[in-house]
Amino acid sequence: MAWRKSSYSDGGPNNCIEVADGYPGFVPVRDSKTPTRPALLITAPACAAFVEFAAGA
Repeated sequence: MAWRKSSYSDGGPNNCIEVADGYPGFVPVRDSKTPTRPALLITAPACAAFVEFAAGA
């Protein structure tokens, strides 16, 4: 799995979320501070709704 820092992460030392591409219908998400812990597997529609909500907050 190739991880990349989310474009929505603010770059601060405590706010680094990483996502992985290439999983149709899902968005794997992990905390960059604890990369050995299990990732969250979020459905693409749920992830899009969360990003839309967070952007409007």
